Amino acid sequence: MENIVLLFTFVVFLIFLGFFVGVVFMFLEYCFGLVFGRPFFVHFYLFQKKITPTALRFLNTQFPFYIRLSDRNKTHFEHRIARFMEKYEFVGRENFVITEEVKVHVAATFTMLSFGMRQYLCDVFDKIIIYPSVYFSRITQQYHKGEFNPKAKAVVFSWEDFQKGYDITNDNLNLGIHEFAHALHYQGLQSNDNGVMLFSRMYSIINEEVSDSTVREQLIQSNYFRIYAFTNQFEFLAVLVEHYFETPLEFEKQFPDLYKNVCLMLNMRP
Repeated sequence: MENIVLLFTFVVFLIFLGFFVGVVFMFLEYCFGLVFGRPFFVHFYLFQKKITPTALRFLNTQFPFYIRLSDRNKTHFEHRIARFMEKYEFVGRENFVITEEVKVHVAATFTMLSFGMRQYLCDVFDKIIIYPSVYFSRITQQYHKGEFNPKAKAVVFSWEDFQKGYDITNDNLNLGIHEFAHALHYQGLQSNDNGVMLFSRMYSIINEEVSDSTVREQLIQSNYFRIYAFTNQFEFLAVLVEHYFETPLEFEKQFPDLYKNVCLMLNMRP
């Protein structure tokens, strides 16, 4: 009986110690994030998952972001893609066939956006719905190319338009990046993870800066950002991220301070 009591006490102590260490870590990382604008670390995986040769072939031939990574970061990227495809359900509508290449392309798009965050999977959606082309929404009674629907916990794409985002790489129009940026923004507003909160906090700073009438007018007059970006703060963030990945050199040249803040928001150093 005495041994059972001692064992129980030891287990309770370990639980308390783990909780205490976790709280201290979160506090220290929160302070670290305020000072340096990034989490302590991003990539740490006890068991790195592998992807199939087909998936690897696609990344090496069709996804420039992955191709430019170091060998070490490529293994991290592959692990995250494998986890993404495990976690989320892929649903084809109107006879659209979900192939492995479709899954990898979608997963790679989201992984690219969240690669600077330690918490790299979202809880605000649980399925990816794909139509062959534009689809009619019963909710809005309009045709859509894509959307993030938090109530349905779904990200929806027209595959034709998703692919167009990669066929033309410098027009600052990328449906996959745009809709996943909405999901990350929404996640940032709800999550307690420091990395995701940094994303949301940094965007709040960006939004405050561009809310200044003079700065806003400069952005509009530049004709660099399409006018749709100024619909609301959610659309502005999504358009910012599209520009960041599609025309980074021009972005940095025209708006260096804004570009730097987007780097901090995504925790990336291109």
